[in-house]
Amino acid sequence: MIATPQQPSKMTIEEYFEWELQQNIRYEYTHGEIVAMTGGTIPHNDIALNLYRTLYPHLRSRGCRANVSDVKVQVSPQSPYYYPDLVVSCDPQDINARNFIQKPKLIVEVLSPSTSSRDRGEKLTNYLTIPTLQEYLLIDSEKISVERYCRGEGRMWLYYPSKAVDTIALSSIEFECAIELLYDGVVFNSSC
Repeated sequence: MIATPQQPSKMTIEEYFEWELQQNIRYEYTHGEIVAMTGGTIPHNDIALNLYRTLYPHLRSRGCRANVSDVKVQVSPQSPYYYPDLVVSCDPQDINARNFIQKPKLIVEVLSPSTSSRDRGEKLTNYLTIPTLQEYLLIDSEKISVERYCRGEGRMWLYYPSKAVDTIALSSIEFECAIELLYDGVVFNSSC
């Protein structure tokens, strides 16, 4: 999604939840500040849907859920709350969740020029503090490139860049697929 900074006065988490229900678009919340989430590009959407379609049958048989773009993730009880492009949880508490996911295993962000620095900076820093998170995936929407952060032993995170010919292995959910599958039907550098 494309993030558009908003400049309202600061809100409490309770005010944010109440206020957002009345809005026509989604807003992320970080320590009292909100950021509007506007529509992404067609390649951005295609990549997220390609991954979701590929993961869904695998996750369903394992009792896990995957959600795309319209579902919030709670990083901590007070802040922040983000809308990742895809989130996977296998926790029973999240399987029946109605408002947000609290115990994700995998979070995926599809990078676009307007969100890349936030996805690699603020969101990366905050996501990696979630105790249940095992992997964070960054998929570029402008070229074939996938980056994976995987929880190692203890609190250490390992970084794995990938190439177009690689297979992406998501150890947290015991899943593998060719990177080219994520980009199936994606057209790059189109102005329309």
